[in-house]
Amino acid sequence: MNSVLRPGLDEALADWRSRVRANREQAERVREAPERPDFYAPVAGAFKADPRRTGEPALDELRAMVRPGETWLDIGAGGGRYALPLALAGASVIALDPSAGMLQVLREAVNEYGVGNLRTVEARWPTANPPQADVALMAHVGYDIEEIGPFLDAMERSAARLCVAILLSSSPASAAAGFWPAVHGEARTALPALAEFLALQLARGKLCEVRLSERPALTYPSREATFTFLRQQLFIEPGGDAAARLESAAERFVVEVAPGRFGMTGTPSVVGVVSWDPRATFSSA
Repeated sequence: MNSVLRPGLDEALADWRSRVRANREQAERVREAPERPDFYAPVAGAFKADPRRTGEPALDELRAMVRPGETWLDIGAGGGRYALPLALAGASVIALDPSAGMLQVLREAVNEYGVGNLRTVEARWPTANPPQADVALMAHVGYDIEEIGPFLDAMERSAARLCVAILLSSSPASAAAGFWPAVHGEARTALPALAEFLALQLARGKLCEVRLSERPALTYPSREATFTFLRQQLFIEPGGDAAARLESAAERFVVEVAPGRFGMTGTPSVVGVVSWDPRATFSSA
């Protein structure tokens, strides 16, 4: 018999699906403009980071997993926050992402930082004729994937040695959730995140190794870039009444957190690096 502590696979997949669907339907109801073909293009620049950076525990965990000469498939690679450091650590990296804007930022970073051993693929996962790799990575991807089961199944089929997922205790979009009542008059419907992913993995018969650390909030190159992110997550456009309500509600929370970097005040997030053998399963009965 299934229980809250031990959900069955169908139940876990259905719960994940219903949370993502409710989150999407809420966004569709309040959005002020049609969805852009490339949702992340307006904020893609914020996802570029120095691939030689230190002091990031989750990234240190990934670097330690690299076996030189192996191929890593980074699903949803974005601007290359992890793909570039992995290439520098000795992996041959396939960076896959559906966003042309994100991949352009990644290519710029490849040239800026002199990174080799990396190729890009513009595609949405799962994709036809998926690349094969030793390790498949999904970093801050999956929160809003309604059909997460087929997504993970395809990821495991593409990985020979290991699958790795990096997820926060609350989805990255939750950084804007506190402003929903002031802007839209209602609370934001939360997406599934790390805890739900671990419950799903157990229901899928996967035993995972989990390493936890803290991650500070993302920062942006200007105050306006921070508000661009917030407007994006609130599905509102500049210059309207909703944008004015956001400006009023968020003004004292958007600050310069470091020289030339802006963000929102708040506590760090818990981030989990979750790894598992793509071929191994156990019975959860």
